Amino acid sequence: MDTSSSEQTVQDGKLYRHLNSLIVAHLRDNNLTQASPFFLQSYHYAATAAASATMTPLNVEAPPNRLLDLVAKGLAAEKDGTARGASASPFHDLAASLPLPHTTPVDFRQTFEIVIMVLVSVVLQNIIEVSFCSAPDVKGSSKNFPKHETRHLSEHKNIARCARFSADGRFVATGSADTSIKLFEVSKIKQMLLSDAKDGPVRPVIRTYYDHIQPINDLDFHPQGTILISGAKDQTIKFFDISKMNAKRAYRVIQDTHNVRSISFHPSGDFLLAASKDGAIRLWDGITASCVRSITGAHGTAEATSAIFTKDQRFVLSCGKDSTIKLWEVASGRLVKQYLGALHTQLRCQAIFNETEEFILSVDELNNEIVIWDALTTEKVAKWPSNHVGAPRWLEHSPIESAFISCGTDRSVRFWKETV
Repeated sequence: MDTSSSEQTVQDGKLYRHLNSLIVAHLRDNNLTQASPFFLQSYHYAATAAASATMTPLNVEAPPNRLLDLVAKGLAAEKDGTARGASASPFHDLAASLPLPHTTPVDFRQTFEIVIMVLVSVVLQNIIEVSFCSAPDVKGSSKNFPKHETRHLSEHKNIARCARFSADGRFVATGSADTSIKLFEVSKIKQMLLSDAKDGPVRPVIRTYYDHIQPINDLDFHPQGTILISGAKDQTIKFFDISKMNAKRAYRVIQDTHNVRSISFHPSGDFLLAASKDGAIRLWDGITASCVRSITGAHGTAEATSAIFTKDQRFVLSCGKDSTIKLWEVASGRLVKQYLGALHTQLRCQAIFNETEEFILSVDELNNEIVIWDALTTEKVAKWPSNHVGAPRWLEHSPIESAFISCGTDRSVRFWKETV
């Protein structure tokens, strides 16, 4: 990545941050005298959802009506440019069908609020679809998790410590105490597992990276790109471009102040969620490499060992050495649900969702078992032998199908798939 491209990325990122701040502030501060209580409440919900989705503080400061003023000036400038022969944007075509901007600020503001409320209704639909907060923890109403079969996939030279699927499910990467990262192609894994494979040995490992000097703790893929990130005991977060076949080293590094225990991209790709050894869950700006939010003491005085976003980015699922798994609401930092019944006090265990987010999987290190909970009721619905020698260090579920990876102290990586 050249310098000019990197600088442009940073500038674009700062511009989007500013735009997000203006949107959140406008939704939060809207107090139209003609608005009904329902609409006022809708604005509040939309502001909270927008703040959560964009990782913008709900109390962000912005001048009154700043977004309104900028849109009015922008449309006026665009209209003037179009009159002189410049091409108009698609938004200008939309604006032309509305009374924007007319002769008085009042007319413009009223129409602007109509447009904003259309956006609000879309946001509210997304809020209603997510039921973690509203679902009661009713035991006995839980769903059954399907049975799986497992096969040995690969081995590292030392403990297999972590794994991560790409957002499209095409790739999975594993990290080890031997400081290496292996990148697998999932289609080749499935081909390798076929009993009637006729084309000789299939090698699903397509890349191996060496750029850390201490054990790998966690991995993640950028949700919209070909970037793999890693966090390690050497207190660094490193970025690898998997589209470059011969690249063995990172093209970018973030230096943390502690052992980086867990990392996870925000679904927008702009932020990283990290659980450090000091027990905090931190949100990092991937553009500016600055910490923008943190949850201290997420698991009491115990280490927070993993943290991941839900698909709608409204919640964070965390796991800690206090033998608890917790679901947090991002916007408020409120604890929503807690999952109990699996012991993990020594190993750095992971808690994950299945591909539909109906179930949560983790590890019981004392009994060497994989444990599954119903995500809504918090009820434990299944437990299986791990098939590892010693408790698994990590679980990672495919985002698109009923299959997952387990990594063990025995150095092995196993592939699990639903029994047909």
